[in-house]
Amino acid sequence: MNARAAGIGARAAAANAVHRVLHDGETLERALESVTDELPDERERSQSRALAFGALRWHLRHRALLTLLLNRPLRARDRILESLLSVGLFELQYGRSPEYATVSTNVAAARRLGRPRAAGLVNAALRRYQRERAALLEQVLQQDEARYAHPRWLLRELRKAWPAHWQAICEINQVAPPMWLRVNAAQTSVAGYQAELATQGLQADTAPAFPDALRLREPVSVDKLPGFADGRVSVQDAASQLAAQLLAPEPGMRVLDACAAPGGKTLHLLERTGGRLHLQALDADAERLQRLHQNLARAGLTAQVTTGDARNPDDWWDGEPFDRILIDAPCSATGVIRRHPDIRYLRRAADIPALAERQGNLLARLWPLLRPGGRLLYATCSVLPAENREVARGFLARTPAAAELCPLDAQLAGATAGSGPGYQLLPDLADSDGFYYLLLQKNID
Repeated sequence: MNARAAGIGARAAAANAVHRVLHDGETLERALESVTDELPDERERSQSRALAFGALRWHLRHRALLTLLLNRPLRARDRILESLLSVGLFELQYGRSPEYATVSTNVAAARRLGRPRAAGLVNAALRRYQRERAALLEQVLQQDEARYAHPRWLLRELRKAWPAHWQAICEINQVAPPMWLRVNAAQTSVAGYQAELATQGLQADTAPAFPDALRLREPVSVDKLPGFADGRVSVQDAASQLAAQLLAPEPGMRVLDACAAPGGKTLHLLERTGGRLHLQALDADAERLQRLHQNLARAGLTAQVTTGDARNPDDWWDGEPFDRILIDAPCSATGVIRRHPDIRYLRRAADIPALAERQGNLLARLWPLLRPGGRLLYATCSVLPAENREVARGFLARTPAAAELCPLDAQLAGATAGSGPGYQLLPDLADSDGFYYLLLQKNID
């Protein structure tokens, strides 16, 4: 296959993936898995992935531009063209190909997508953007939704919650995230692995607030990481790594990881204790638990893996209390939009109250499983107080035996925002995902 044909296929696949997210409600990862199976070349699949991620990061701006670039709205059956034009606009703004090649391959991609009569429309819209780019952008950037490429409801919530940070959060969400590694402390040291990376020509930086973490200066495929196949290192965001640090299990303890799949935090808990935990990894999604099994096998670690709903302990609990419980609660995932740009299209304002209610139910149902003196860590990858501090305040008010612990050191204080309870990490402060943590100890009544 020649380069031009490969480019056409990559753009058509990217447009299909974007369309599945916007109009079918699929996650971007699942959409890409579906559409890139037809691309035989790895370079072509990689290009399609990069184009889809970029188009979705900026689609709300592109949508505003298209109201100016098109003479009339697209028909419902032609909405795939909106996704294709979003791919083309992203590439014209941020791509490396010559602009004439970008236009011609996207025009050809319209034909590949079964819309040959729309080739002229795609050509005219992209060429007009080339000619009038400055004036068009000046006009659409008057709208905050287009300027920040976040939906109105989320901009409203971010402004209200983080008046000093909301713009920085939006801006960092538009940039590809760094690649953070978690070094398996049971097998090697951070300094030792950093030196090993250097021998492979890979530069990485330590982060004192995250003792098991390294940040690669340039992302690479995991097969380029020495020891990845043997579990000496894993890919995990730095903020996510705090769970094991805060929960601080000791060898021999009974530990429940209540929403465990795909297993990053499960492995970290085991690594920190040399695998010497009685750890039950629970999740309601049997398919996602397959990833956890794979990760355990890669690291040579074991856990009791259980499929079940954490809100129904009678279905899976043996009656013996746990010394540590981790609740990595289902949430809006608004703290990981930088990593998953599709979230801004898959979430709605109406989702938040239902999520908060579920999170409160998880705390209420799992708290009785904790032994007196034990510790429970509540975590979300959200930056919205309704899922975090408001849930925490409600639970603390209803639970006199729950005492908040505050073990984070001063090095991490600069990465947290707002007043307690708990810790809120914002992505613009730590160059990590946005995470919330609440660490509780169960006092004797």
